[in-house]
Amino acid sequence: MLTLGFYRFWMRTRLRRWYWSSIRPGGHPLEYVGDPVEKLLGFLFAVVVLAFYIGIVNLILMFASFSLFQGNFAAYATSVVGVIPLWFFAQYRARRYILARTRWRGLRFGLEPGAWGYAWRAVLHWTVTILSLGLLLPRMTFWLEKYKTDRTFFGTARMSQGGTWKMLYPSMKPMFLALAIALAGGAAFLFENIPVGIGLCVLAGFVGFYGLVYYRVDSMRRLTETKTVNGVAFTLSPSAFRVLMIYVVGGFLASAAVFIPLVILGMLLLLVQSGDVLTEMGMEDMIAPIAGMGRYAIIGLSVMIYFTIFLLWSALTNVFITLPVIRHYFSSLTLSPETAVADIRQRPRDEFAEAEGFADALDVGASL
Repeated sequence: MLTLGFYRFWMRTRLRRWYWSSIRPGGHPLEYVGDPVEKLLGFLFAVVVLAFYIGIVNLILMFASFSLFQGNFAAYATSVVGVIPLWFFAQYRARRYILARTRWRGLRFGLEPGAWGYAWRAVLHWTVTILSLGLLLPRMTFWLEKYKTDRTFFGTARMSQGGTWKMLYPSMKPMFLALAIALAGGAAFLFENIPVGIGLCVLAGFVGFYGLVYYRVDSMRRLTETKTVNGVAFTLSPSAFRVLMIYVVGGFLASAAVFIPLVILGMLLLLVQSGDVLTEMGMEDMIAPIAGMGRYAIIGLSVMIYFTIFLLWSALTNVFITLPVIRHYFSSLTLSPETAVADIRQRPRDEFAEAEGFADALDVGASL
């Protein structure tokens, strides 16, 4: 907060080093060797590129939109669609940088260049998935993960993603159940049984939400168990219900902690706003408490509480959500046979000067 956000590159580096050192596959800790300076430089480079895109490309789109359609809607829509490939591009490059700065047993991980290839594949798969109303979600999940996994290296050994996309359909069972309940609710509405229809639709919403979590966790388990590297296989056995409870309980605890400063902030803002209204109505005598405390003091206190809320939320979500989720996943990860890792040799360092600047500038969830 005091450095206007620039320290976050050092904060992220320190957090990753702590998390990585606590993750110990086969009893050996991971090591993160990223440099905060290269993160900062990569971010500044990405900002320059995105500024060009926003300033030049959007200006051209706006001119064309007003010339052809006498409005700006087409320009905004085209601009949003144009950012989507950049979003996937940034995701891939962030993954490549993180792997390039991660070591295990002294050996570097790596990811081959291929960000634009991933971006157009992701756009195509998402389009097909949306047109199929979600029925081809396993196909998208599998092929995008395979694209990244088959380009991943540990030392000199290339990782391979086995299996087929159809193996992920069992992970969608709760989602199919939610769909069946929703259809039953719709039938109840058709027969004018409103209470039953509402109840079934609410139940379908809860089951569907759990289904999304279950799909994410179970598909990760199935994909992990079909990965291999130099003959080493992986076993992962996370619980979807446990992950869901971590998010629900952790989110509740973090929200409860920020509730009090949020209420205080609301009261202070209401106090300032009430003072403005009463002054306009000529009732200055009723704002004596505000005048005594000092208007600028109230505004300064409000700003401090505003940033305190974000600081508390960031810290407590790490404590109550991020750490428990990572601990739950990696406590169930095993390698077999671990002895095959001994045959793998070191790979050259990937300089990757731009770091994860595009991911940071576009905020694609690459903080860890």
